[in-house]
Amino acid sequence: MTTTPHPPALAGRREWTALGVLMLPLLLVSMDVSVLYFAVPEISADLEPTGTQQLWIFDIYGFVLAGLLMTMGALGDRIGRRRLLLIGAAAFGAASLAAAYAHSAEALIAARAVLGIGGATLMPSTLALVRTMFADPAQRARAIALWSGVMTGGVALGSVMSGVLVEYFWWGSVFLVNLPAMALLLVLGPVLLPESRNPSPGRFDWLSVPLSMAAVLPVIYGLKEIAAEGWNVRHVVSVTVGLLFAALFVHRQRTSDSPMIPPALFRGRGFGPAVALNLLSLFAMMGSAFFTTQYIQSVLGKSALEAALWALLPSVPIGMAAPLATRLVAKGVSRAAVVAGGFTIAAGGYVLLALADARSLWLVLAACGVLACGIVMATTQIMDLAMGAAPVARAATASSLMETGAEFGGALGMAVLGSIGTAVYRHEIPGSAPAPAHETLGGALAVAERLPGRAGDVLATAAREAFTSGMNGAAIAGAVLLLSAAALAAITLRRVPGPEGPCTENGPGRDRAAGVPERLLVLVT
Repeated sequence: MTTTPHPPALAGRREWTALGVLMLPLLLVSMDVSVLYFAVPEISADLEPTGTQQLWIFDIYGFVLAGLLMTMGALGDRIGRRRLLLIGAAAFGAASLAAAYAHSAEALIAARAVLGIGGATLMPSTLALVRTMFADPAQRARAIALWSGVMTGGVALGSVMSGVLVEYFWWGSVFLVNLPAMALLLVLGPVLLPESRNPSPGRFDWLSVPLSMAAVLPVIYGLKEIAAEGWNVRHVVSVTVGLLFAALFVHRQRTSDSPMIPPALFRGRGFGPAVALNLLSLFAMMGSAFFTTQYIQSVLGKSALEAALWALLPSVPIGMAAPLATRLVAKGVSRAAVVAGGFTIAAGGYVLLALADARSLWLVLAACGVLACGIVMATTQIMDLAMGAAPVARAATASSLMETGAEFGGALGMAVLGSIGTAVYRHEIPGSAPAPAHETLGGALAVAERLPGRAGDVLATAAREAFTSGMNGAAIAGAVLLLSAAALAAITLRRVPGPEGPCTENGPGRDRAAGVPERLLVLVT
């Protein structure tokens, strides 16, 4: 006698309310990536950091976050995702308070490092809890669409919020905004969020912790420095050392009896392609941001706050991209087609960017909007695919792998596309220009300000046009990459099914009975 398996339990109002609570730490962690953009001048005047200290104030958060994601994902599966989330929230709140009232550059660097530790606990825990709370595949797809929208929006909001807060308060206020949200999470989390963990975690592989950090940090550091300063031996050595440790880390995972990252995860249907495609999507997204932020400020001459406000415009249609992708899959469009279509749309954004000249504000904004919408359409389905393919017992580990891949992709995109743009810029800049003008657009504009008469205007104009040509060249490379990603998605995902389950377009009554708030989907994204 055979028994028919019961369909997954539908999430109700409690789970959707809990999802709203989970969005708080996710929003703040993503905002903290960019929240110092406009606070750095005020911090420099108050704390008087050295040049090296200023760089670490800005970068230490991202480095610690990237280095600890895999460790914290494995730890969350072991001790409980809710427990780790609440521990991280407490650490994040305490570090935010310490950063706001830091009396020295060293104290601020230390506080930012602890913020990175807290962020590394919060990010994989939020997505893992989404995987736990939403067992129905169609509901999970909607929840992950919300997760993706909030994650993307937080990076855009962080820079604007910092500009407004620094304008009317003091630089420490950019950290104090974290406190109410973290306090709310600590109060409501134990009530609304379920605890979940791996019931059979095995022993913790302590050796994998330093190996994972030694693999991630040198590569991320080297790629970011290549994007900022260009290729040199020191940065290449850093990347090479990281890759060697990555090989050791992979060997450890394949031979250990209780690995931090079980190789079996990659045998889940579509999980491996999802990790690779997620990396490519962030490659494209961060590679474009490297140019467009400089373009709006240095080519068009907008102030930092003006540039941030203009940059908000392309984020408006992003709120519709994730729900649209989810709706298409729910209506029966194959996941491979939606992901490939998203990458193709994003490639169209790069094509628009390739057509821009030194006076194309609206074209560049349109390009950013099209690119971001395409990427969000693709990544929403990629994240849902990865979390659906991973066993619930390894949800936090799977989430941390996706986010670590995103960190690699972002750094790689800035390094590779930034190098292409820099090469074109140096080829286009007049050979008679002073040496600093051949390095960066910022250097050229600084030289131009010191030149007398029309000579300065001529150099500034030439530098802006050369930078725009470099952006055009990088955009062509980005379009080719995204079209290749679309082909890869169409091939590797063609046999991977979309979310199935009773909560689909054919059964709207169950959505209402389960209390799925459609208004929440529109409001949050």
